[in-house]
Amino acid sequence: MARCLCLCAVWVAVMLGLGVHCDDTASLCGAYAPGDIILGILGSVHSTVIDLETRIRPDKYTCTDFDLIPFVESLAVIHTIETINDSGFLPGIQLGYQMCDPCAYGTKALQCVEHMLSINNSFPVLADNSNFTSSVKVFFGERYSELSIPVAKFLSLYMIPQISCTSSSPTLSDKSRCASFVRVIPSDVYQTKALAKLMRHFNWDWVGVVSLDDDYGKPALENFLQDSKEEHVCVAFQEVLPNYLGFKDMQQRIKLVAATIQNSTAKVVLLILRPEHVEMLFQELIKTNTTRVWIASDAWSTTRFVMKIKDINKVGEIFGFTFLTGKIPGFEDYLKNLTVKQGVRNYFIREYKQMRFNCSHGQQSEHASPFACSVPDPQAANDDYLLHAVDLTEAYSQRVAVYAIANAIKKLLKCSDTACSGDADFMPWQLVEILHEMNFTLDKQMFSFDKLGDFRNGYDLIRWTMSGDERVPEVVGKFLIKNGDIEVYSDKIPWTNTTVPVSRCSEPCPVGTEKKISRISCCYNCTKCSEGFYSNVTDQPSCHPCPDGFWSLPGSRECQKWSIWFLEWSAAYSIVVMIGTVIGALLLVFSFIFYILHREKPIIKGILVISCLMKFGLMALDIFLELMSSNPTKQRQLRKFDKPFVIIGILTAIQGLICIFWMVFDPVNVEEKQSKTQLLTLNRLCTQGFMYGFGAMHVYIALLAVVCFGLAFKGRGDETDPIVFSMLIHLFAWLCFIPIFITQYESRPIVQISGIMVSNYGVIFCHFAPKWFKILSERSETLKAGKAPVASLSNDSDSGVVCRSIPQSRFSIAGSEPSNWDISSLQLSEASAASFRHRRQRSQISRRSL
Repeated sequence: MARCLCLCAVWVAVMLGLGVHCDDTASLCGAYAPGDIILGILGSVHSTVIDLETRIRPDKYTCTDFDLIPFVESLAVIHTIETINDSGFLPGIQLGYQMCDPCAYGTKALQCVEHMLSINNSFPVLADNSNFTSSVKVFFGERYSELSIPVAKFLSLYMIPQISCTSSSPTLSDKSRCASFVRVIPSDVYQTKALAKLMRHFNWDWVGVVSLDDDYGKPALENFLQDSKEEHVCVAFQEVLPNYLGFKDMQQRIKLVAATIQNSTAKVVLLILRPEHVEMLFQELIKTNTTRVWIASDAWSTTRFVMKIKDINKVGEIFGFTFLTGKIPGFEDYLKNLTVKQGVRNYFIREYKQMRFNCSHGQQSEHASPFACSVPDPQAANDDYLLHAVDLTEAYSQRVAVYAIANAIKKLLKCSDTACSGDADFMPWQLVEILHEMNFTLDKQMFSFDKLGDFRNGYDLIRWTMSGDERVPEVVGKFLIKNGDIEVYSDKIPWTNTTVPVSRCSEPCPVGTEKKISRISCCYNCTKCSEGFYSNVTDQPSCHPCPDGFWSLPGSRECQKWSIWFLEWSAAYSIVVMIGTVIGALLLVFSFIFYILHREKPIIKGILVISCLMKFGLMALDIFLELMSSNPTKQRQLRKFDKPFVIIGILTAIQGLICIFWMVFDPVNVEEKQSKTQLLTLNRLCTQGFMYGFGAMHVYIALLAVVCFGLAFKGRGDETDPIVFSMLIHLFAWLCFIPIFITQYESRPIVQISGIMVSNYGVIFCHFAPKWFKILSERSETLKAGKAPVASLSNDSDSGVVCRSIPQSRFSIAGSEPSNWDISSLQLSEASAASFRHRRQRSQISRRSL
């Protein structure tokens, strides 16, 4: 009874052109042609199974919604089989076929396979499947990965080859689960890479994704998320639609997804969907005039009925990738003269013609011909409708798949140009190994499978260009798997206002800035490049460091060569220093000559004796005697240690050791350091080397100066006052030098030279100049007053000092830093001598009083 009802439903539907198909056992295979070797074809000519969600009993399936794309693809397989038979490619062998419609449902696909493998309507169960055989040696299909995956797993149990032209899920490359599956297209692993690189090419880093909840959509989404991350593309939103078109809340889900797209800031959306889902989504978006840039997955990138949706031009730009395409020789004529040969059964052609040329008013299909009512016999009628309704170049992969199997059979059967010596009733598993190792040529192209059973040729990038109220595909680039890069023919993409649409989470960073990434890698703030770094293009993830010899200011787009600053001879300060040095040298020469000319004067003799012979000995001895003993008897005992030359040698050796230690362990050098006051300038300065040695040297000199100042101040009088003032100037100059030297790095050379100049001139004008004045202004009174203390000092036998004249050149003051030590020592000696003379006079007065 059920069989009768089903047959009635089919008859009524066919007569009315409704495109309904029932899977009655007798008609489960809708097309059949006899042959020596039978090839199985799985083609979802119908896209929907009725009442699938309410199914509670294993009843027969009823399918609806005739789909032209799989219908034409199945015709391409049949046409290629007939071409091979007519050409004698397999001498003495005729290929037949058996076709079943899974209706885009995985469970029904398994039913189709089971039916085609059955023997006398019974499916054999064997303990050892290596001996399993059937009339169907190979299966073509399915179109959708959701169906190919369960079929591939099932057929792998018997190692029966399955070859697909459109199923691109990465799962099918897993030979542990789909051992006998091959395909003439690349895996989605490469498609998602191509999609991500396309987005990166146009700088679209903020995109939305809508995918299916099946075995095609889930892996594709997972791979895309991984590849997009590598290309620095972020996903603004992810939405999922049910694969089953008969889902009761499908329209509500479509509206929710459309609302998400409208509210998102992402202007680029990737659709990993079937064509029927895209059609429903676009129709909803057209109602709200929502425009985006759409990226199509391979499942709908060349679907003609989507290209012909009403107001399709309102949705925006559409890009996609296609598989292997080409022109099948003679296929257009075959479609324009579509007939069923004698001895061949094809219910799908009959259903199509009834749908196309049916004249039942009010029940006509969208594919119905406008001249349907003038056709007396729909089954005899033909036109060129299929040539325009479907992209025939997409069916080229079906031709490649059939020839791949034909070449494998030819090799297995050891066919020559005239005959095939092998047994046509071979075991299906024998073809699997041959397919993996086989290379073949077709239409002047070389084809082969890799170790995973996939083709690795690449994709064509297409753009849906406007053609009236419709869209037509145009190749605008390509993606080659070998080099893993995308090539875009930019001249073929006429953007509106010649501007590429922007789809970004954040605005591009201008030159001179870098990205400061927030929680999402594509969302960031732009910050200026720091000093010494630059960015010369927009949207740099980070600034680049300047090369050696170059530098940049904050926020720079390029680096500039350093400007080198150093104290040049031609600089104003250098000229002043040189003039001051020359004047100082002239004053010293003048002093030398003046003192030689007036060497007999008492004041000059005192200077010569004290400065030359006693400047160290008297200093050290008098300090020790003054501080350590007040007993004259002990003083006389201690004077035996009065050895001026020894003391001079010791003190000089200390200074020499300090300088040697300083120069050996860290000698002075030249360094370049960035200026704090001048932009992009390096100051080339002499370093002080080891700062401890440098400090020890100055502390030693300062100690001599302080002792000299103390002795001169204690024995102050007319002779010591110049020494006090000269030491004050010396100490003041170097006390000012220390903080400036530490804090003002760039001014160190100038500060150091200035300190030396000031201290030297302080000695010249406060120590030597007064003596010039006294000699030139004082006459006989000054001369008589100056002889007594010198004479008494020189004739004092208690002093234990033998005075000799030392040449003036031995204590001349040079215009360099080490002369500070000599100056301080000289003045320290004179201060010590003056203090000693005053003490001597007081002791004589006290003895007279006694």
